[in-house]
Amino acid sequence: MSARLEHANITVDDPQAIAKQLMELFDWTIRWEGPSLDNGHTLHVGNDTSYIAIYRPAEAPQGPTRRYVNRGGLNHIGVVVDDISAAEDRVLKMGYQPHSHADYEPGKRFYFEGPGAIEYEVVCYA
Repeated sequence: MSARLEHANITVDDPQAIAKQLMELFDWTIRWEGPSLDNGHTLHVGNDTSYIAIYRPAEAPQGPTRRYVNRGGLNHIGVVVDDISAAEDRVLKMGYQPHSHADYEPGKRFYFEGPGAIEYEVVCYA
């Protein structure tokens, strides 16, 4: 059996603004947009094989939780790029601060606190 991750679903205040930033950062497109669970609204933003479902409930979402300490919480989203320097340039131009740079087997990576108060890991295996 072979399996691959298709999508992750996150809750945000403004799905359109988050999608716009992710499209600018990663050259993604909106795959689908429409009404969703409990009178909410969702956008699917990504590429041909995977995406992030960006969900806004009918009522304002509650405040953030602390990463790496809440059971079932989202710690970060990893995105593979083919040019880590170009990706970091985009992150910086959008006003985000890259951190935790590392060279490791089999690639390079950095993290940033990005759209939707979500932490993103950017990794390059080239």
